[in-house]
Amino acid sequence: MQVELLNDQGQAASTVEVPDTLFGRDYNESLIHQLVVAYQANARQGTRAQKDRATVKHSTKKPYRQKGTGNARAGMTSSPIWRGGGKAFPSSPNENFTQKLNKKMYRAGMASIFSQLVREGRLAVVDSIKVEAPKTKQLADKFKAMNLQSVLVIADEIDENLYLASRNLPHVLVLEPRYADPLSLVHYKKVIVTKGAIDKLKEMFA
Repeated sequence: MQVELLNDQGQAASTVEVPDTLFGRDYNESLIHQLVVAYQANARQGTRAQKDRATVKHSTKKPYRQKGTGNARAGMTSSPIWRGGGKAFPSSPNENFTQKLNKKMYRAGMASIFSQLVREGRLAVVDSIKVEAPKTKQLADKFKAMNLQSVLVIADEIDENLYLASRNLPHVLVLEPRYADPLSLVHYKKVIVTKGAIDKLKEMFA
């Protein structure tokens, strides 16, 4: 399968051969949706906590007499139906939101995302991404010359200059292949992959 190879000006200079097992898979919307939802769910910490009727601050005194008031009978103000009362089914601080995905499903979902990015023209290959100094302006000017605003870069090697230059750009994310995740692939408008990263991606997801 052929994917466009970009030059320093962001133009398709030529094409490069990429494996069909990674970039030529059928689009599986339900699997991709499950993959993204599971990734977001697994990132949740579950640290929220709510109080039940036993832990809220209240008085144990009966609020009014049992009969004769016209109101429904009530024993204490900590009841969940009272304002300021405890919650009926409170969230616990050790709540677990994780969702399990089989490795085969994860690899197939990632390959489906890469394949759809190629079909939509949102994925391109470059020889390498480097900057001479750890300057954000240099990398910003490079992406501006390539007409890239929102871009995810998957590079086989990330030196200190590239890392320091990219971390302050709000719409740019530079990752190694092992840190590629489905949410970032879907979120950014353009995905740039270096030649050296293709083999590593094939080894992980194809």
